[in-house]
This record gives sequence, C-alpha cells and structure tokens, in this order.
Amino acid sequence: MSTANTTLTSSGSSDATASRLRIGSVLMTIGGVAFVGYGIVFFIQNFTDAFLELGIGHHEVSVSRNDIEAFSPSLVEYVSHLHIAVSGFIAATGIAVAALSWYGVRRGLLWAWVTAVAAPVIALAVALPAHYPNHFDTLGHLGPIYLATGVFVVGALLALPGVVAGCH
Repeated sequence: MSTANTTLTSSGSSDATASRLRIGSVLMTIGGVAFVGYGIVFFIQNFTDAFLELGIGHHEVSVSRNDIEAFSPSLVEYVSHLHIAVSGFIAATGIAVAALSWYGVRRGLLWAWVTAVAAPVIALAVALPAHYPNHFDTLGHLGPIYLATGVFVVGALLALPGVVAGCH
C-alpha cells in the first residue's frame, strides 16, 4: 500500500519531493519578484522629496535632498545616478532569479538552482556589510529585502532535494 509520500514518480523521486520542488520553486520565484519590487521602490524614492533609500531618514543621514543640492547640485546628480543604477541592478537580479526559479528550478535543473541562489547571495554579500558600520541597517531599509530573502531561502531549501534527485 503506497501513500502520496512514498509513491515514486517516473523519475524515481517521491511525490513529496516533487511537491516540495514545485512549492520551493514558487517561493523562490516570489522572492525574485519581491527583489524586483524592492528595486522599483528604490528607483521611485530617488525622484521623491525623500530622495534617500527606503527606510533611511534623518536619524541616519542628517541632511535632506535640498541640503545636499544647496551644498552641491552635482553631488545630488551623482547620488541620483547611483540610486538609479543600483535600483536597476536590484530589479535585474530579481528578474533573473524569478525566471531561473520558475523555468529552471521548477523543472529540477541543478544549474538553474545554483545560478538562482548564487546571484542574490553574491549581491547581498557585497551590499549588506556596508550597511552596518554607518547604521544604515534600519528595519525599514533592510527589512523588506530580508523578508524577500527569507522567502527565497525557504524556497531554495525546499526545492533542493528535488533538484538533487533530478525531478522534472
């Protein structure tokens, strides 16, 4: 007598493993889409009076966009171009992660899982350390990306056994 947890699929993996692969790849995709959303918010903030990144305010940076502009208009333009560039890279990483997760991980492709995991890991490993020494590690600033990363990591861990087993 077999149950849903022990029935083998044609690829030799259990239905439970295939189910975890599907759920995991969906969670990874949701995490990737959330990265895109964060990049969009980051982009929009650049063009508002807030100017600073999401969750960064006068407690972290003692001057406003107007103060910076009064000091140096070219500095505002420079910071603005950095905001735009970083937002693009965040969104692009999210698109790549979502596509790899939805089209590759869901099919049990190890290379897609490795690439989908490597992209945000590298991005976060480079970006996050700079937030802490200068107290830019506010919940409003890093909280959304930590939430997206948490969803993504849960998905990656759920999907991994199915990828390793070669589920399709």
